[in-house]
Amino acid sequence: MTLHPPPAPAGDVAASTSPAGPPAGTRPRRPRLSARQRLSRWDVRLSPYLYISPFFVLFALVGIFPLVYTGYVSVHEWSLIGGKGEFVGLDNYRSVFEDRYFWGALRNTLSIFVLSSIPQVIIALALAGLLDTALRGRTWWRMSILIPFVVAPAAVTLIFGNLFGDRYGLVNAALDLVGIDAIAWHVDTLASHVAIATMVNWRWTGYNALILLAAMQAVPRDLYESAEIDGASRVRQFVSVTVPMIRPTVIFVVITSTIGGLQIFTEPRLFDNVGLGGSDRQWQTITLYLWELGWRLRNLGTAAAVAWLLFLLIVIIAIVNLVLSQRIGAGSRTRTPGRTRGGTP
Repeated sequence: MTLHPPPAPAGDVAASTSPAGPPAGTRPRRPRLSARQRLSRWDVRLSPYLYISPFFVLFALVGIFPLVYTGYVSVHEWSLIGGKGEFVGLDNYRSVFEDRYFWGALRNTLSIFVLSSIPQVIIALALAGLLDTALRGRTWWRMSILIPFVVAPAAVTLIFGNLFGDRYGLVNAALDLVGIDAIAWHVDTLASHVAIATMVNWRWTGYNALILLAAMQAVPRDLYESAEIDGASRVRQFVSVTVPMIRPTVIFVVITSTIGGLQIFTEPRLFDNVGLGGSDRQWQTITLYLWELGWRLRNLGTAAAVAWLLFLLIVIIAIVNLVLSQRIGAGSRTRTPGRTRGGTP
């Protein structure tokens, strides 16, 4: 008679292993990967970074390195002919702050920036809204507003410089026909700022309008149909539907306009024959002041300090624009009445 052992409990059966499996309490050995499989794993991990690396390499070469090197030059005595001198710390920045021409250039830059960027964004919004409607010949109009952007800045400045001529300018001739005294565009400070801002607006408004138009075309059309059913006019639809929906694009246009407006150089440089910003530096901008320090006075250390101050100014104003735009957008969303689950206000 053969005796059989009693059956084991269920828990013991689960904990036991088969004779062919590994001993209890040990991890199963992973199969060894071939060289091709290991290469495939590294390819999956590293390929995305390699695909985007050209942008970062190029940005480091033409963006970060010049910025860092300019900061290095700004704390040294650096001549265009003699090269690097001794370390001077913040003396270059101190000399810039003590120069009255720097504060005049800063005032002129901010004035031209306000006169150009604010009307530029507003007119671009209006043009984009007009081109987004069922306008006859829309394609032709959309192409035509980009023509000023294609024209060379030097040609634009020379043409407008003659238009705003003090004696024989077309603008003063038109003012004389209606009985208004001629304006000294190259003498009066505010008049020169208006003339330069007009050049900037003429060249960049169409470009910004096309960017805003591309964003407007992505807005769902059923939103306009719902607003029209509710009795909203075209203007009300534009203000309450279009502008809130393209707010990120508007912020992008505002920031790029800020950067371009604070770095303006060609228009004030060619507005007269001398190129220093007027006889009394009425329209000398920071970039013109930087150019004068670096290439006329050959003081690259002080010019580098001005470049870094301009960089910090652009960053500060861009952050202020971003914060204000976000707060305005958040306020408009808070004031917009919500809807209940049943769909009624």
